[in-house]
Amino acid sequence: MTDSVLKISGLKVAYGGIKAVKGIDLEVNQGELVTLIGANGAGKTTTLKAITGTLPSGKVEGDIAYLGKSLTGITPFKLIHQRLAMVPEGRGVFTRMSIHENLMMGAFIREDKAGIEADIEKWFSVFPRLKERSAQLAGTLSGGEQQMLAMARALMSHPKLLLLDEPSMGLSPIMVEKIFEVIRNVSKEGVTILLVEQNAKLALQAAHRGYVMDSGLITISGEAKALLNDPKVQAAYLGE
Repeated sequence: MTDSVLKISGLKVAYGGIKAVKGIDLEVNQGELVTLIGANGAGKTTTLKAITGTLPSGKVEGDIAYLGKSLTGITPFKLIHQRLAMVPEGRGVFTRMSIHENLMMGAFIREDKAGIEADIEKWFSVFPRLKERSAQLAGTLSGGEQQMLAMARALMSHPKLLLLDEPSMGLSPIMVEKIFEVIRNVSKEGVTILLVEQNAKLALQAAHRGYVMDSGLITISGEAKALLNDPKVQAAYLGE
């Protein structure tokens, strides 16, 4: 795992006089599942939005390199053509489209019709609830079902890097378990993942490496297993 997929150097994000991210370095290598954990307001989501160029306002400094090339100035919608996909906080499904149409939108850059249909069947087998409701409008689904759909839609693009922003937020414990099972399996298939998550224990149990973010700074980083056993991490984020 030495090939860098994402490399962030000296990232700073400010909204007026408020410094949300204060100069962080972070790297995700080929095939890794890396998690960014921290309390609410630590700057985790802002970091993801800086990567994807989707900050509505705010001054961004530093360098963000994806597959060795800077993302500075790249229009967000072009990222999917470079096989970078994000499942945003709040899911962001197309509410007035059916489940099947949402999945097709995830594959809009692809032209292999047989492969697209095979992938839809694959995700229907992973998430049987979606198959049962394939013609249903996405806006009528429960939060957990929308999260399933958002993940499947992103994976339809065959991403080289998958960004996940708080996938467990607002879900029932049984649904959280299912979502993390899928995250682990997708990682085992070789998809490179950067996971932002408030459930630090689940995130570190699934990840190879982790970064702890606090007040806009990376305060601790290392192997996920080591972070799980770090007294500071346990006290602050694991309730131990």
